[in-house]
Amino acid sequence: MLRSCVEILGSVVAGFRFSSSFSAIATTSTEDFNAAMLRLLLSLTLSLVFTLPSTAAEKKNVLLLVADDLGMQVGCYGDAVAKTPNIDGLAKSGTRFTHGFASVASCSASRGTLLTGMPTHMCGQYGHAHATHNFHSFPQVRGLPALLAPAGYKSGVIAKLHVQPKEVYPFDVEMPGNGRNPVQIAAQAKKFFADCGDKPFFLLVGFTDPHRAAKGFANDLKYPASVPAVKFDPKTLSVPYFLPDQSEVRAELAEYYQSVARLDYGVGLMIKELENAKQLDNTLIIFLSDNGIPFPGAKTTLYDPGIHLPLIVRSPGQKAGVVCSAMASWTDIAPTVLDWCGVKPAPAGKKAYELPGRSLLPILEKEKVAGWDTIFASHQFHEVTMYYPMRVIRTRQYKYILNLAHPLEFPHASDLWESPTWQGIIKRGDKMMGQRDVKTYLHRPKEELYDLEHDPNELKNVAADPAYAKVLEELRAQLADWRKKTNDPWLIKDQHE
Repeated sequence: MLRSCVEILGSVVAGFRFSSSFSAIATTSTEDFNAAMLRLLLSLTLSLVFTLPSTAAEKKNVLLLVADDLGMQVGCYGDAVAKTPNIDGLAKSGTRFTHGFASVASCSASRGTLLTGMPTHMCGQYGHAHATHNFHSFPQVRGLPALLAPAGYKSGVIAKLHVQPKEVYPFDVEMPGNGRNPVQIAAQAKKFFADCGDKPFFLLVGFTDPHRAAKGFANDLKYPASVPAVKFDPKTLSVPYFLPDQSEVRAELAEYYQSVARLDYGVGLMIKELENAKQLDNTLIIFLSDNGIPFPGAKTTLYDPGIHLPLIVRSPGQKAGVVCSAMASWTDIAPTVLDWCGVKPAPAGKKAYELPGRSLLPILEKEKVAGWDTIFASHQFHEVTMYYPMRVIRTRQYKYILNLAHPLEFPHASDLWESPTWQGIIKRGDKMMGQRDVKTYLHRPKEELYDLEHDPNELKNVAADPAYAKVLEELRAQLADWRKKTNDPWLIKDQHE
């Protein structure tokens, strides 16, 4: 491009040699004229170079890294056992949110929320997108690939996507494969970056770790020699408050932590490939998890272990090492991506519509932000047989859970039911899961209210306590208003019941 500019300017200057406007220069000596023209050419060329739009500077890419079933077992979130140097390094270069919340603690539903900016009952991705009886997002909804395409973005997904249909999530490139093999994922990313050329891109990397496999956490599979197998001693681990301190639980936690370490290695490789492609300084990086740790009491529940998750965002040029306390929701991710890309949430040829979330970009360099003190959550299904609709509002001090089908026993995801942890609870006939009562866990009232300031583990339901009557009334009203604004189909139950 610079060479072309010089050639053009040279031709222009050569023409000026014979024009009347340059007659004063033309009457000078050839040597003086050449020197004058060189100075003029250099001046005009530098001016043109520094005022022309830069393709590299304008190219604004997005890399969305989604872990599968990762809880807060990350070094930068205070876990002294976890081996996560690459995730920790990403946090040091960007913004770590201390209060990031999934909108739902179930895989497909959460990913639908991430890609549409809508809670599950609004986008229609009620539950899992696989198996015979599955769920589809509403056809009129548009996910990020569809929204970004008119702006010239090339979209890609590596490994796990787990939402449908294609019309709602029309990724240009889908690269299936082993979502636990970080070397393979990095190779796929390298090719994708190269194939994009000068086009801006949106790349979703759906890691499978640390999700359970058919047996354990897939740590015994054969991986490339460069992938570290980080082992953990079960005896040294801290058991979460919602799990019993039993040998099989500790053994599963050790396996889980090893899977987290492999995930971390994959995150490091992805960032390295982005750097190798010279796109690190053009790319918004978002790292998070779809839902909490794959143990009873976390995943599929809307208690904090299921939805309070890591969220790290790195925007090029931002202040590094920011720790932001704003309460951010996964419904804020799509608005953040659209804001970064300068795109409105609107199907092609139609008017823009409003999303319930908002962009995180304006608060990335702020530690405390007013007005970011409430999040909402919504759950219907995990697998199709696991129906248990819930709605939640959580503030900094309180959490209110509305169980819309409370007479039902709370269902287990199949991988949690089959886990040694839950089977051990059944075989022993345990009355307690750590600090939580098993009977209360399985049989829940219509309303749950927790004072998180005095009861951060959500163990004492104060919904029936007269001292909290005003709080309960206010949270009921706020949740009802949110449900109306987000067109909750389950509002009909309010009329019938």
